[in-house]
Amino acid sequence: MKLKYIFICLLAIGLFPSCKSKKHVAYHPHPKKIQEKVVVAVKEKEPDEIINEEKETITTSTLEYIDLYKEAAMEEMREFKIPASITLAQGIIESSSGNSELTRKSNNHFGIKCHIGWEGGQIYHDDDEKGECFRVYSDPKISYRDHSIFLTGRERYSKLFKLEQGDYIGWAKGLSEAGYATDRRYPAKIIGLIEKFELNKYDTEVLGKPFEVAKTAESSNHIVVKGDTLYSISRKYGLSVEELKKINGLHSNEISIGQILSLAK
Repeated sequence: MKLKYIFICLLAIGLFPSCKSKKHVAYHPHPKKIQEKVVVAVKEKEPDEIINEEKETITTSTLEYIDLYKEAAMEEMREFKIPASITLAQGIIESSSGNSELTRKSNNHFGIKCHIGWEGGQIYHDDDEKGECFRVYSDPKISYRDHSIFLTGRERYSKLFKLEQGDYIGWAKGLSEAGYATDRRYPAKIIGLIEKFELNKYDTEVLGKPFEVAKTAESSNHIVVKGDTLYSISRKYGLSVEELKKINGLHSNEISIGQILSLAK
């Protein structure tokens, strides 16, 4: 009996590893982790906004300004018959040679206000009144084109297009008479800039005519430019300050850029 019991125990021990080896372990691999693709919507800039960043041009001198925009002015003359000299001189005055705050922010080179019907960009700037609405352009050359459209599309400027082509003196006076600017010295400033920088040579280039320097202003008049004083002008032409003031009916030493002073005693 004892021997039988021992035999049964040994048999049980022998079978135990065998049973264990037959046991299968279920393997369940982790499911592949799915990465969610997050799509972020990127807001595109408006075309005009992009162009503004690339095209905005800041100039530092009148000569640079003329060099930058003379071709645009001549193109407008070919298309709309507005003297290139007038367009350039107006751009110089209205934009301070491209350096005014309004021009830097809006590419508006001619101080054109929004007016009724304008659907383009707008900016508010203090001018004759506080917070006036001015047009915004994506490129300075568009401002040049809009200046031409502005003049050709308004009846009050129509008589200017009947002048002889290249008559910048007639245009300067006519713009003032039509109310383009409130400054009573506006024509003198325009003419002064044209003759100082010989802007009328671009008119003759478009018209295919030979260029002749205007001698009249040089011989009997002086056009005031930045940095001029009565003292420096009087020294230049061999006059005293008092003589210069008397000839021009001046009661003070104040003069302004573009002002034409007579030199004849």
